[in-house]
Amino acid sequence: MTLAIFDLDNTLIAGDSDHLWGDWLVEKGIVDQQHYKDTNDQFYVDYQNGRLDIMAYLRFSLNVLAEHDMAQLHFWREQFLAEKLDSMWLPKAEALLQKHRDQGHTLMIITATNHFVTKPIATSLGVDTLLATEIVSSEQGIGNKIQGIPCFQAGKVHRLNTWLEDQPYDLQGSFFYSDSINDVPLLEVVDHPIAVDPDERLNALFIERNWPVISLRD
Repeated sequence: MTLAIFDLDNTLIAGDSDHLWGDWLVEKGIVDQQHYKDTNDQFYVDYQNGRLDIMAYLRFSLNVLAEHDMAQLHFWREQFLAEKLDSMWLPKAEALLQKHRDQGHTLMIITATNHFVTKPIATSLGVDTLLATEIVSSEQGIGNKIQGIPCFQAGKVHRLNTWLEDQPYDLQGSFFYSDSINDVPLLEVVDHPIAVDPDERLNALFIERNWPVISLRD
């Protein structure tokens, strides 16, 4: 009943799916190109530096989804994945997931990126349990508001604890793999925190605490 939990962006995949989705919208001319790209890039820098205003970012990123019906969004998402998924793929990440499967562990992806973008990526990785930022949606389309709290920083711990309330699991023996300083709250509550190709600040923290650091890219 051991949980093996994984961040998605820049951990199991080579890149940030949320930022790449925004870049793809720019490439296709679906959004105002220069303004959207500049804003999207600045939010990504803020995220990397651990100072992202997650609610401001969600208001920005979800507006474009709310402006189109679900059929159009699904068509664009299929195009995005067809064009970008191969460049994000990490064979060593697949091997790591399989290693945990072989040990009988339950796999979970937990990500700040919204469920709409990440669900098909998690499916491609063969991971059924996904905790992501949830968007208010219906059969007709996606809104520009989220359900509950964002799955970000301490919000990941909250979302995980809420999930655990209805599951036959606890965090005994648990693993969590991440690249980002933003994930320290969750890294500190699992039994086996592991940094994967970490950013500079997370790498320094792991060296200080003598915690393991691995690479899925070299």
